Amino acid sequence: MSASHLELDLVERPFTDRGTRLLVTAGPGPADGLRVARAEYETPLAETTDLTGLLVHGADGRPLPVVSATPVEVAFAGGVSLLFADPATLVITGHGARASWRLPDGTGRTLALDGCHVLAGPPGEWSAPAVRAASEARWADWFARMPAVRPDLAERARMAWWTLAVNLLPIAGREGLVPSKYGYVGVWNWDALFHAVALRHGDPALARDQILLFLDHQLPDGRLPDVVHEHGVLADTTDLPRADHARLAQHVGTANGARPERAPVPVTKPPLAAWAVWKVHETDPDVPFLAAVYPRLVRAHAWWFAASDPDGDGLPEYLHPYSSGLDDSPVWDYGPRAEPPDLNSYLVLEADRLADIAGALGRPAEAARWRERAAAHARLLVARRWDGTRFTTLAAGAPVPVRTALDLMPLFTGRLPAGVAAALERTLRSPAYWGERPVPTVAFDDPAFDPEAMWRGPVWLNVNYLLAEGLQRSGFPDTAAELRERTVAMVRDAGGLYEYWNPLTGARAPRATSGFGWSAALFLDLARMVG
Repeated sequence: MSASHLELDLVERPFTDRGTRLLVTAGPGPADGLRVARAEYETPLAETTDLTGLLVHGADGRPLPVVSATPVEVAFAGGVSLLFADPATLVITGHGARASWRLPDGTGRTLALDGCHVLAGPPGEWSAPAVRAASEARWADWFARMPAVRPDLAERARMAWWTLAVNLLPIAGREGLVPSKYGYVGVWNWDALFHAVALRHGDPALARDQILLFLDHQLPDGRLPDVVHEHGVLADTTDLPRADHARLAQHVGTANGARPERAPVPVTKPPLAAWAVWKVHETDPDVPFLAAVYPRLVRAHAWWFAASDPDGDGLPEYLHPYSSGLDDSPVWDYGPRAEPPDLNSYLVLEADRLADIAGALGRPAEAARWRERAAAHARLLVARRWDGTRFTTLAAGAPVPVRTALDLMPLFTGRLPAGVAAALERTLRSPAYWGERPVPTVAFDDPAFDPEAMWRGPVWLNVNYLLAEGLQRSGFPDTAAELRERTVAMVRDAGGLYEYWNPLTGARAPRATSGFGWSAALFLDLARMVG
């Protein structure tokens, strides 16, 4: 697949490359030129700008417009181009033209173009034909690895596969896939697992590296950190950026007297590492890899029961909103600790995947014990949280009235009694959740529903992906197929790979970032599966 078949708009899709922190984006209007900025952890591009107002002028002094922008180059009229010579170096090439721009302090610069010049990066000599040929070859190789999808999904799939490449950066000694170069410049635990799901089709070794980034930084107690970034790891609330403390205090700081900014609390992400490991193994079997990670996965699983079950009822809970991955969900309006049904559903499935891994390693007795644990934990979840109508969410020991898509996640286990599973499938297909663009993260008819507020109503691809897998596992293949189909259609028609979508309109929610890694990854995997 040619890289020239993907056009970059230089707004949602900047000109950038695998391994580079440099991004080229357009100004508000044609006369504003282009901006070059650097992607940094938790920092807006406005604070990392290298230059602004980049314009190219022809021999007659008139500005030359950008005629195309692809992963390979930004091409101006008159034969002028921007190219990445290497991850640290952006060059501008051309003859008989002049480039002008402003530095962050407002100082103007001009450059008469006569060959290949470094625009951003260390000084050096570069050959424009060689740089272009290397870029074309690099992108041709990447797109050749893209999973096959049906024709109507191909354009969005190319965008998704490109997104996964450009979000790759050197992180902690490995190549890590960041969620977005627009601020999310670190590797988040949950995101890494979803990224691995797609990368396994084109580069299984790279998929395994996303998982290893967190297993490399496993804490002594077995917990996996929340984030690995260029400055270290985020593993408890003492590591949070200051702005996050203020936001959390505002959001949950007064609920039930909670003061989350006062005492350190462990921060991680939902347990799906064994699930991701097994998906990669199914695509590209690697028993030595399983043997290396299995003990660490066992320790990570044990942490939830040893350290994240403060009431000792056998059903772990999230000790902090960030550990859920759903930090803006209305379940946190009732306190900074909560136990929605998704967590224990994941733990059931993780036990089953650990059984698969133990079996592949030739340990049948261990595999049998894991199967027993999975079955027992599923029974406990049903016995203590199924009220005959729904799975309840607890906060501060009391049921939370808000109805969320997490209520349906026990389907993910594939171990529910038939009547309970059927009731959840009926609920999913009811008007509360089943619209043209399911699944809202809060029920359409719940008072807390907000179609544009992060986890308070918008559609997230990871929720849909996990529910579709759960429906398949629980004996509802037709509903699973329809959910996949409606999900890929929403993404196809919306114009981009966003963090989340308005379930009423199918459009990008205003505060959702673009070029989002797990949306790209899970769209690709869903697109593979639809007929």
